[in-house]
Amino acid sequence: MTQPTERVSAAEPPLQVLVVDDEADIRALLQYNLAKAGFEVVEAADGLSAIARAQEHRPHVVLLDLMLPDIPGTEVCQRLRASRRTQDCYIIMVTARDEDADRLGGFEVGADDYVTKPFHIQELVLRAKAGARRVAAAPPVDEEQGVLRIGVLRIEQGAHRAFVAEDELQLTATEYRLLAWLAVHAGRLCSRGELLEKVWELPPSLNTRTVDTHVKRLRQKLGLAADYVETVRGAGYRFRTAEEAEAG
Repeated sequence: MTQPTERVSAAEPPLQVLVVDDEADIRALLQYNLAKAGFEVVEAADGLSAIARAQEHRPHVVLLDLMLPDIPGTEVCQRLRASRRTQDCYIIMVTARDEDADRLGGFEVGADDYVTKPFHIQELVLRAKAGARRVAAAPPVDEEQGVLRIGVLRIEQGAHRAFVAEDELQLTATEYRLLAWLAVHAGRLCSRGELLEKVWELPPSLNTRTVDTHVKRLRQKLGLAADYVETVRGAGYRFRTAEEAEAG
C-alpha cells in the first residue's frame, strides 16, 4: 500500500529534485506533488538544459525521461555521472519504455532506479524521497575503512568501493549498497522485500522488477565473483559465505 507523502522538516536544508521531461503536463504534475512533499523543484524540458541545471543546482535527485527532443536521457545520465559536481545524485529514469533491455540499458549508464509510465505519483514521490535521503546522508569517503573479504571480492565499506581480484568495480551508489547488503549477510536468504526495504528504502510489498534487474546487472559487473550471488527460486537471493567462495 502506498504511504502518504510527508513534509521534510523546515529545520532541515531542502531536498532538491530536477524534473526532466519534455511534456509540460507531466512536469506540472510532478512539480506540484514533489513540492507538496517538501522538495525544492527545478525543471528542464530537454537534455542539454537538464545538464546545465544539474551543474548549477546539484540536485539530490534527478527524475529523467528517456525520450527527450535533443539528446537521449541515457546520454544525459552518462554526462551527469561523468561530472564530479553531479556524479553522486540519485537518478530515477521515468519512461514509457518497459522492456528488460531498456531497464538494463538504463542501469548500464548509471541510473539508480527505473519507473515506467503511467506511474503512481505517490510511489514515485516515495522513491524520490528515499533516494534523496541517501544522497543527503552519504558519508565522506575518507572515513575509517572497514574491509570485508569474500573469496576474490574485497569491499571497503568506509570508502564505498569494491574490488574483484584487485580490479575496482565501477558501481553506482545503489549497486554498491545492494552488493554490500548481500555480502554482509552472506549465507542467508535475502528476500526481494527485504532488499527493497533495506537497499532502496521502499515498502517491502512493492511490486517491482527493480531488484531482479539490479541483481542481473550486478552479476555482470562482478565478473569472477558473479556466482557468489545465488538465486533462491521464488524467494530471493543468497550470497556465498567466505568459506564457500574459497572452496570454489
